Amino acid sequence: MSSILRRQMLRAAGSMRGIARSQIQVVPARLSLAARSYTSATSPASAAAAAAAEAPFKSNISTTSSAGVSSTKDLIINGNRIVAGAVVSRQPLIVRDLTPFEQEYFLYQKNLERESAAPFGAEFYFKKGSVAERRWKQQEAERLASQSTFGSSSPSKSSKAEAAAAGSEGAEDEISEEDRVAAMEAKIEFVDRTTEADRKNDVRSLERALARTLYLIVKKPREQHAWQFPQGGVRVCENLQEAAGRELQEECGGNMDLWFVGRVPIGHYNYSFPKGFAPKTETSPGANGAKVFFMKAHIFAGQVQVDNKEIVDFAWVTKQEMKDYVAPEYYEAVKDMLSDF
Repeated sequence: MSSILRRQMLRAAGSMRGIARSQIQVVPARLSLAARSYTSATSPASAAAAAAAEAPFKSNISTTSSAGVSSTKDLIINGNRIVAGAVVSRQPLIVRDLTPFEQEYFLYQKNLERESAAPFGAEFYFKKGSVAERRWKQQEAERLASQSTFGSSSPSKSSKAEAAAAGSEGAEDEISEEDRVAAMEAKIEFVDRTTEADRKNDVRSLERALARTLYLIVKKPREQHAWQFPQGGVRVCENLQEAAGRELQEECGGNMDLWFVGRVPIGHYNYSFPKGFAPKTETSPGANGAKVFFMKAHIFAGQVQVDNKEIVDFAWVTKQEMKDYVAPEYYEAVKDMLSDF
């Protein structure tokens, strides 16, 4: 009886070893692809051995081959070269200017609030004879004098009398030297919202259009479709964010402090290669078009460094200014990804 049980246990153990061996051999194509690229980067001998050992496995990526995959080969899917673009923006640094309608609206609300406010004596807010009291009396006189322009109603006789009284009382008060110095120290000076870069129209500067969002576009050394976002082909075993960061490093240098908002693209753009155009066969075999995925990023510091090889010029432009640089079809594809402010 014991010999029969022993034989059954040996058969069960053998079958379990066979199942485990078959499960280990079912390696996903993605892992085998990564193993081939890693071994090819270490030594040619190990790369050949790995390719021979993994010959039965086939990848569903069109750029792969049974002989091994180079890490510099572009990713081709359904005849389209996958490209990663970087939409680098500088966010507004100051509050934007109010539109004429917004200015009139806020002025209207301010006047309504002042008219409906409960009246208090001036001594409730200001110390008798202080600089603040005299400044308030002057402002009140100007307000009452300009009330005729607000609405259709004309200022009453009492309002005119109050304005005259406030103006005469403020004029009669003598301002000492100490009060004059205190008033100068308390005076608020506003900095000009227009910078030197705005006056010179320096599109390479980040110190322009402080109230607007600026976007980085670069110029390629070619005649048509020269201006575009920084972009480049996605390599095999590389995600979109890695490809966009690598292209920014290659085209614009490493002197920019950037932060990618996420790993998901904010938009894409498809186009076909023109007739007679032959892409680099070493990196993009069999590609008849491209699909560009745009990754969003912010710049905090630094500036673009032109290498005069991949790019020859760059500009920081607003959404409206971009129309004057890029091709019309390119702008139609990317305009919904950009901010109007």
